[in-house]
Amino acid sequence: MSVLKKIEAKLEMMAPGDREIGQYIVGNPDQMLRLSTAALAAEIGRSQSSVVKFSQKLGYASYQELKLAVSEAKAQEWQVPAGVIHGSIEVGDSYQVILKKLIGSKLLSMQQTVAANSERIISRALEKLDGARRIHLVGVGASSLVARDFSYKLLKLGRNVLHDSDSHIQMANVSTLGPGDVLFALSYSGASIETLRIAELARKRGTTVIAVTGLHDNPLSRVADLRLYTIADEERARSSSITARDAQLTLTDLLFILLVQKQPDANDYVHNSEAAVSVLKADRSS
Repeated sequence: MSVLKKIEAKLEMMAPGDREIGQYIVGNPDQMLRLSTAALAAEIGRSQSSVVKFSQKLGYASYQELKLAVSEAKAQEWQVPAGVIHGSIEVGDSYQVILKKLIGSKLLSMQQTVAANSERIISRALEKLDGARRIHLVGVGASSLVARDFSYKLLKLGRNVLHDSDSHIQMANVSTLGPGDVLFALSYSGASIETLRIAELARKRGTTVIAVTGLHDNPLSRVADLRLYTIADEERARSSSITARDAQLTLTDLLFILLVQKQPDANDYVHNSEAAVSVLKADRSS
């Protein structure tokens, strides 16, 4: 996960002094790389020791290690393709500008979401899902739509999946879970009360809780055993959870593809599902 994204996600929870340092680094990473601890401290009006302590609070032994991490983050920074605009959609934007901004926001959200989750954590989530006796998918609003889509995909692989858009039924279903089961909870804010209460009950029953949520500290992430992170710029998209939904779908689609690879008879299950559905499609030859 990019150190710049980590800092940005933690800004609101930082003490005022640390927030000033963090805001400068996030807003001016190139300049920061050229500054010593003393120069950075002078630039923002803080003490040299506060810069060093800021680096240590992020898990780095020194300011030089933090600079190295920022340098690596800049090197890996994804560039929006030529012709695509990433920025706030304004009321006066033309149709073509809106298209370019929307596509730019979606692409950036998906790319940053993939970058925020290491292969190790994805593999751990995959292992839990693959070995689960039952998988319960939960989410409200737009997250519920993503949960439903993922449930359909898992059912195609013959997995024992539970999903319902009604939170009361979700809670009742979770009351039957236990060790060996998995609760897969989606909430970008991590504060949706229905999803949180369901996750808390699942945790009490010994069920593994996998949360798909934002980078910021939130109640759902604190309940979860495993956390998968989504990056979404809702201020720029300015619409109902568009980029958050895209970010969630990126992760669930990735997990589905990895499960298909891992499951020896996956192709048989998918083929049987397609064959069963084909009889419901109109015969265009007649």
